[in-house]
Amino acid sequence: MGLKAYIAKRIVYTLIILYLVITINFFLFNLMPGNPLMQYIGSAKAKMSAERWESLRRYYGLDKPLHERYISYIVNMFTFDFGISTMERAPVVQVASGKLSLTLQLIGGSTIISIILGILLGVVAAVKRGSTTDTTLVTGSLITYSVPIFWLGWILLMFFSIQLRWFPTDGAWPKSWAGAGNWPTNPLVYLSGRLYHMALPLITLVLFTVGGWILLARSCVLECITEDYVITARAKGLNERTVLLKHVLKNASLPLITSIAISFGFVITGAIITETVFNYEGMGAWIWHAISNKDLPVMQAIFYLVALCVLVANFLADLLYGVIDPRIRYG
Repeated sequence: MGLKAYIAKRIVYTLIILYLVITINFFLFNLMPGNPLMQYIGSAKAKMSAERWESLRRYYGLDKPLHERYISYIVNMFTFDFGISTMERAPVVQVASGKLSLTLQLIGGSTIISIILGILLGVVAAVKRGSTTDTTLVTGSLITYSVPIFWLGWILLMFFSIQLRWFPTDGAWPKSWAGAGNWPTNPLVYLSGRLYHMALPLITLVLFTVGGWILLARSCVLECITEDYVITARAKGLNERTVLLKHVLKNASLPLITSIAISFGFVITGAIITETVFNYEGMGAWIWHAISNKDLPVMQAIFYLVALCVLVANFLADLLYGVIDPRIRYG
């Protein structure tokens, strides 16, 4: 099977999986106890006339049979029409766009830094296996990867924000920007203000996740560094750097690609605990508030978007396998 046929097959497969995910999403939330309309209007139901109640049921499609609601739901998901958030009383897409930009800056930045730093340090640990450097990196990785992330965030807050007062305690931007017309027009001022408030949560996420990448990269390199083709390359007189870059890392990268794809697939979910600790109003905090307030349109949208991102990330990872490793054939 050629590359084009493989891509077409994978696209069809991905669409089928996405359809099944949407179907599960629909029945999962429709089987939940409670009335979503009651959650939306709250105590106003007692003062509402029967005509008004029925008009709202028609407006949200709750008067239709299940199969008609299912078809409407499928169409809405594929067209990214997620409805109205019961918390913000605004379209979910509109609210998500603002939250998503904050999360991509924080989670995307921390993920990229963690992957690059973790792989580099993992390779160093593998090359110097058994040494003090290897022991230090492995021990440090296990410690940072094992501690609760909320505890790590609190420690950084207490030391750098409360004790030293180097960084703010919360927020995604300075409080002076909150008023209308107070947003800076100078890009450098805006960038410095955002980085200043994003520093501590970003450091927290990097410290928590980089250990996992170090351990994974070290394990992948150690698995390949004793293979026969590596021994043969060294026997041919190739220097150690060439052996490491062209022979070891190329083959050790396949498991890393899978993990990287999954990590970026879940970027839009944000870091719920970290964003809550630092009061960073991104996707993670938004998901937490949606769960607490039973905001079904938001939860349905997040469920769908996460599934979509993970499927796309895995699709791209499958294509990269064949590019990096010629032994893999599309079939």
